[in-house]
Amino acid sequence: MTKLFSPIDFGDVTLKNRIVMSPMCMYSAFDKDGGVTPFHMSHYASRAVGQVGLIMVESTAVQSEGRISDQDLGIWDDKHVSGLRELNKEIHRYGAKTAIQLGHAGRKAQLEPPIYAPSALAFDENSVKPTEMSVTDINETIEAFKKGAIRAKEAGFDIIELHGAHGYLINQFLSPLTNKREDVYGGDKEGRYRFLEEIIQAVKAVWDGPLFVRISANEYDENGNTEDDFLYYTMRMKSAGIDLVDCSSGGVVPAHIHTYPGYQVTHSEAIRKESKIATGAVGLITTGIQAEEILQNDRADLVFLARALLRNPYWAKAAADELGYELEAPKQYKRGWMV
Repeated sequence: MTKLFSPIDFGDVTLKNRIVMSPMCMYSAFDKDGGVTPFHMSHYASRAVGQVGLIMVESTAVQSEGRISDQDLGIWDDKHVSGLRELNKEIHRYGAKTAIQLGHAGRKAQLEPPIYAPSALAFDENSVKPTEMSVTDINETIEAFKKGAIRAKEAGFDIIELHGAHGYLINQFLSPLTNKREDVYGGDKEGRYRFLEEIIQAVKAVWDGPLFVRISANEYDENGNTEDDFLYYTMRMKSAGIDLVDCSSGGVVPAHIHTYPGYQVTHSEAIRKESKIATGAVGLITTGIQAEEILQNDRADLVFLARALLRNPYWAKAAADELGYELEAPKQYKRGWMV
């Protein structure tokens, strides 16, 4: 058996293969109140039909002011649970497991002010200047992540991921480029980690399933977090019981990023090796051969696919054909998958 199509366990959750649909904002909650729409049902379910092992729902806002846009999905209110529950049922119907990425945009929220951040620094000259969060604001946001986890459990998700990457709120606290606070939530890397630490503690108090964290493992700025900082964060996350670190990069400050196939895999490889924690690789992973190489050489435990799955919901079938693996078809599609 190829490693790409081998199962993997995270606690009591078994993924049937190592293929993950990476969380991608769809900006399709057209009623602007964060609810699931028919688009989300077809979008996510089609990838489950295509035999993706784990479907991760896009960054879902734990507070209304934490949306990236007013068309983002939300989980800040009990009214969101029923739509997410129906989405889970549809995805599970085809044998995939489900995850949800809990997020808060912080200073990158494209909403009417006020928006919030650890420090009152705008993302760029065209962005709204955020309000610096008070300790009360911080505590309320930590509580919102906790309530989001409770609702995720009620909705039937198998896994939760905390969005600590791409320059959004958790990432803003972690980075010295965006966190200029002088209280216990700022300063050195220990202080900058405190916000994420307290979110993890709050979520784990109500969630007993697997918990992932996505990070931006390269900030593309010489004054940003160093490799030592990232290893410190991942070791702290490992000690806190995090099951996997999803290794992306960028988004903290404006930067030109030179991309190429697998350009972020070195981060998942290094963190996995040094921190002895499971990692996910993401970033222009497009072929089955490429994905298999990453896994066979222990560079990551899961491969997260984004644009490749937008182009082809049946990427898993194409990868299986590449690797000479006989992927079982959904019964409705057996005639089309026969060679």
